[in-house]
Parts: sequence; C-alpha cells; structure tokens
Amino acid sequence: MSPQRSRIYSTEDARRLAQRRLPRLVFDFVEGAAGRETGAARNLSQFDEIMLQPRVMADVSVCWLTTKLLGKSHALPFGIAPMGMCNLVHPNADKSLADAAKSMGFPVCLSSAASTSIEDMAQLAGAQAWFQLYFGASKEASLALVDRARTAGYETLVLTVDVPQVSRRLRDLRNGFSVPFNMSPRAFLDFASHPRWSLSTLAAGAPRPMNFEGTNGGNTFDRGASRSGADWAFLDVLRKEWPGKLIVKGVTSAIDARRVRGLGADAIYVSNHGARQLDSVPPAIRLLPLIRDAVGPDFPLLFDSGIRNGEDIVKALALGADFVMIGRPVLFALGAEGPRGLTALLQSFASDIRVVMAQLGVTSIDQLGPDVLFDNTSRASDTPDTKTQAAMRLAAKP
Repeated sequence: MSPQRSRIYSTEDARRLAQRRLPRLVFDFVEGAAGRETGAARNLSQFDEIMLQPRVMADVSVCWLTTKLLGKSHALPFGIAPMGMCNLVHPNADKSLADAAKSMGFPVCLSSAASTSIEDMAQLAGAQAWFQLYFGASKEASLALVDRARTAGYETLVLTVDVPQVSRRLRDLRNGFSVPFNMSPRAFLDFASHPRWSLSTLAAGAPRPMNFEGTNGGNTFDRGASRSGADWAFLDVLRKEWPGKLIVKGVTSAIDARRVRGLGADAIYVSNHGARQLDSVPPAIRLLPLIRDAVGPDFPLLFDSGIRNGEDIVKALALGADFVMIGRPVLFALGAEGPRGLTALLQSFASDIRVVMAQLGVTSIDQLGPDVLFDNTSRASDTPDTKTQAAMRLAAKP
C-alpha cells in the first residue's frame, strides 16, 4: 500500500487542516497573539507590501540554497524557531522536528519550555540542535540550564530577551489554557470533540515542560512568572559562562542591537515574538533593515515573525537577514498531518525559494540583497549604498 499523499502545499493548507484536527484550546495557543492580534496581522500584511524585481535571461539552471552562518554551512537558509510545548500539536513533535533538521540539513532550536528534555533533544537532533534559554527562577537556576546544555553537547545558545513578562493572550485566557494544564469542563468537551487528537496524545503521555522537572538549581516552571532577570548584566555573565556561539533573540531596537553586539554576542535574532508579546509592536520585517544598518554589513542577523512561505524568506534575506527561522507554520503542519505534513511544508518552502531565485536571476543565497527588491524611486544607475537606503525605505513604508 503506497503512503498517503500530503494535502499540504502551503502554510494556509496546513493552518486550515490543523484547525479542523486540533482542539480549539491547542489551535488558539499556537495561532494566538497579544491583545487584539493586530500586531500579528501586520507581521503578515507587511510582507505583501514588499515586492521583488524579476530579472531575465540569466543562467539559473541550478540554484544553490546552501547558507553559511556562524562558521557552519547549512543546506537551507532557514531553520526551526524555538517554541514551547510543541508536543501538544502532535505526539513526539520535537522528534519530528529533529528528524527533519537532520535529513534536510538545518538547525532546530529547542525551547526551555519544550516538552522534550535538553538531553533527549541533543540525542535526537545531534549537531543540528540549538538550545533557547528563558531566564528562570534565578540567575543560578538559569545557568543550571546552560550547564545542562553544555554538558549535552550543544554548541549554540539562544537567549530570549523580549519576554520580561508573558503577555495577556486573550484566546488562552478565554480557553483556560495554562501550563501545567488544568482540566476544566470546557476543555473536556473540547478534547472530547477531537477524539483522534485526544487518543493519540493520551497514548503518548500528556505534554509537560520537561526541562523543569526534578532538581534543576531550584528552577520550576511558572508560565506567568517574571523573566526580567534577562537583563544587560545577565547577558554579560552569560557571555563569560558560555563557550559556544551566543545569539540574542527578540531584539527590535537599533540602539539595543548595537549594545548587544558590544557585549560580545555572536549574532542577533530580530524578532517581535510573532506579536505574541505586544500588540502595538512594529512588524519585524520593517525593523530588520534598521538593525542591519545599526550593526553593519557583516554582523550575523537571524529573523522570524510573519514568515509564511519561501518568498517571504527571500524578502527577509534581501532586507538584511543572514538566516530565517520558522515558527507557527511548522506547528500547523504537524497538527494537520504529523511528520508527513511537516516534510511537505518544509519542502514547499525550499521549492519556493528556488523558484523565486530563478525569477530574480540569482543562483546562490549570498546574491540576495537589496537590489532584488522593487523600488519605483530607484534608477538603473543607483549604487549599492543607494539600494540599501531604498531597502530601508521599503521596509519603513506604512
């Protein structure tokens, strides 16, 4: 019997199918954002405002997607962003992410709040595994997580700094979502109406934050606790303690970006957390060129927030990112069809990128710069510096 063919050809397909299969409480946890969710909508709509300039008659018979970041080569210019409790959308979701990362050749970042332990993910993903750190109950508890990551063999650490306090996400409040989970009558009915998800999740064991169980320097998981201890002093301490590559995630200010670079971070991760923290935050893609200008042309920048297809990835790379991370779309794909859906979606992203590169007349990722963007104020004689300025104007348009 031949394997069932995926019905996923885009993020929109994955989202639609996931909404049918997942309990409302789980789907809303994945898709929801802060406040009225206008910030999340702006993240998406801003990409529609950015246009690309096709070029013709170039030899684009082969387009190379290999990308270098922090001294390593990756087969694709994108990876998987850190996301907590992924196993809620599908049993062993983190394993599926690790398998995809190894087979397709890109990094996968394990969240502190993951439903898979630091040690297990290191075994599952090997050299493709990164670890993301949330500041915990104390500096000592946080550094205990860092020590575990170092002992497990991680070489790249991502410090998230844009969650001093978890925002009020109205969908979660209305649905009674909490971690650890508290079963309410409403949740019971929600789960009962989605028996396939409920039975498979029950068989695999209820997901829980695995990195906060047992003794871990006094660290316990409290989703609503303050994480404001991730301050400048802690970054300085962390830089001295962590021997590997250090990425600081959640930077949206050019002033902050320069300071992060000055404290010795190896890269900055431009992200507005998918607008899950502040509804009025500017779209991250508009901030990317400003931060690129602030840190200079050679400092590594990663990006997420609003990515929904390979064309969006190309736009982010053209506007100053060196690498792009994908969040919600992969959870939609897993929630919709499990590992089969995940593979289909990631392959669609890679195919998108190749097609778009061919349309733009470029054959390698390092050729994607501001000159592939359409700007009706530029002229054929524009210099590269002028094109960079044009890219910043494009990203700054309302």
